[in-house]
Amino acid sequence: MGFVDEVKFFVKAGDGGNGCVSFRREKFVPRGGPNGGDGGRGGTVFLEADGRKHSLIDFRYRSHFKAERGGNGQGSDRHGRSGKDIIVYVPVGSVVKDAETGEVLADLVDAGQRFTAARGGKGGFGNARFATSTNRAPRKSTPGISGEEFWLKIELKLLADVGLIGLPNAGKSTLLSKLSAANPKVAPYPFTTIAPQLGVMPIKFMEPCIIADIPGLIEGASQGVGLGHQFLRHVERTSILLHVIDCSSEDNQPFDDYRILAKELEEYNEQLMDRTHLIVLNKIDCCDASRLEALEKGFADFGVECLAVSALEGTGIEALKERIGDLLEEEREAAGT
Repeated sequence: MGFVDEVKFFVKAGDGGNGCVSFRREKFVPRGGPNGGDGGRGGTVFLEADGRKHSLIDFRYRSHFKAERGGNGQGSDRHGRSGKDIIVYVPVGSVVKDAETGEVLADLVDAGQRFTAARGGKGGFGNARFATSTNRAPRKSTPGISGEEFWLKIELKLLADVGLIGLPNAGKSTLLSKLSAANPKVAPYPFTTIAPQLGVMPIKFMEPCIIADIPGLIEGASQGVGLGHQFLRHVERTSILLHVIDCSSEDNQPFDDYRILAKELEEYNEQLMDRTHLIVLNKIDCCDASRLEALEKGFADFGVECLAVSALEGTGIEALKERIGDLLEEEREAAGT
């Protein structure tokens, strides 16, 4: 239950305080006049992106967020105090939606970026506000306005430089552990990874890159088969997509695996096909030289660069790291960053 990437929650801003009806009553001060103060503003609920958070797990334990209401006005022209605002911290990459309509309200992609989820209500006016030359003793005040309240939904899209995609048991978790300091679960059966995993890979003379291991996709993932949509949305913000292909499988299966992955990406979001793609032939320790040579020639026909590695034994890992670094440098130069 450590990784949560979709939640629904309720936010309620504070109500404004009520205005006060009061008159000045002091000895030797005849006809003192109205001095009822205004009510205070209700607190506002903000959502703020926090770079230290990588999951929505906190929402499992709290799903209602209510700001403080404003204080009521008092006599002697004393205004009610404003209610305290509350800030709800969410991971960078959170897409905030209206839970009922599905409308996207905010896309928090930078640390510190803030979204006003529910505005506090204004405080009511005290009777001092209504004094005029013809009505010197108004007995009128107004109540505070209710704060906004909404049911919201957050969908988390991980912000990563590199996304590892592949069919179940292609060796993505092992590859992530060799490329970074991450320690994902590795086991000899499909669907070992049931939630996206993040790792940080250091690069010489550059900022480190973030790698996301996306749980194994299956045919039909773009249509929601399995947990397809839940997993595919995490590749939408990656710059480079690494297709991890098990080259130890027989016959044309590696080519079929790549076609499945490419098809699911295109059907989910055509723009994903414009990203930088790199095929990683994994498990070359289980593949003889002639078979590997045939696979490399075959994948050349797809027009996508191909590298061969053994994540288990570490063969080719350093070359893959260097190539990822080169591709990222090209991406960052093109983006002017």
